[in-house]
Amino acid sequence: MPAAHVTRPAIALPPHYVTTDEICADIVRAHPELPHLSANLRIARSTQVASRFFCRPLQDPSIGGDAPLAERNRTAFIEASVLALQAAQQTLQETGTDPQRIDCIVTSHTTSWTVPGLDVHLIQALGLRPDVRRIPMSTLGCAGGAQALVRATDHLGAHPGSTVLVVVAEMLSTVYSHHDTSKESMIYKTLFGDGAGACLVTDSPIGPGLRLENTWEYLLPDSSNRYSGRLDQTGLHFDSEKSATAAIRDIMPELRRFLAQQDLHDVEFAVLHPGGPRIILDVEAGLNIDQEPGVDDKAKVTRHSWASLREEGNLGGVAVLSVLARTHDDPPADGTRGILLGFGPGFAVAAATARWETGLSGVPPL
Repeated sequence: MPAAHVTRPAIALPPHYVTTDEICADIVRAHPELPHLSANLRIARSTQVASRFFCRPLQDPSIGGDAPLAERNRTAFIEASVLALQAAQQTLQETGTDPQRIDCIVTSHTTSWTVPGLDVHLIQALGLRPDVRRIPMSTLGCAGGAQALVRATDHLGAHPGSTVLVVVAEMLSTVYSHHDTSKESMIYKTLFGDGAGACLVTDSPIGPGLRLENTWEYLLPDSSNRYSGRLDQTGLHFDSEKSATAAIRDIMPELRRFLAQQDLHDVEFAVLHPGGPRIILDVEAGLNIDQEPGVDDKAKVTRHSWASLREEGNLGGVAVLSVLARTHDDPPADGTRGILLGFGPGFAVAAATARWETGLSGVPPL
């Protein structure tokens, strides 16, 4: 398998900073008579998310209001398009890449239904070649970032010498709905944030960063209902079963088998999707990382995932790219081996073994 080198992702966040305190106050405002309200608020705060960024103010009809499906869907795509373009333009600028040199674009966007999709919008807005190859993905949710990097790696294998642009955008604030009052929905209200991310994947390094080695995809059998989405007249909603909390533990034997096949027995860094505290903790336990007592938070293998979750919330498919950007800013040692890992609805996993490379290759900008 050819090496796939990933540049530092450019992350675009929307302008509206929203704290968990503000969301809890909004829940109280909307549901003052909700049974077990105090318990629901404790559940909401258990996400450990302190803040996140929304594309619109919390009281906007498409967020905390009563906007119908069509309006929420329209808002989600408009805002995703703006942030996706911003992130893509930034990554092209930072790498000195001419848009005409992009050979393939991989996109992931789940929070709206739109035809044509994000890929077509970006090709036109960025001025990419009309013969650029497109790999649009639209139902991956939180797995989108890791899955997009896996697809980009596959493309390099089939088309050596290509330059692949990966762009992921999710407007998860538009899933925020006071029509949902279950315990799970209280978690989702405080868990999610909005954002977009973009990076390049090439078979020759442009600069320091992640080199993906071998990829892995796995769908947990009979898991379709563990995490799922549904549409009704009020918008898009996310649901989960009680068994969802065991999903990481259930995939661990297969993940450990994959890592053993790649001779990766000691994970020294992790670009791990911060789906929530339970997900991070179960990965730490399953891979035996950060398990020593008294490990300093600044030294933890998963420290960037915890920081991203706390400061930005779960950004869906963008979250892995955010964690990777943080890893660039506080990198592991040269040659260190680790893992890229994302999870998504049903219970789907996209992963890759990886090596960190700090040396510049001397390759000129594209």
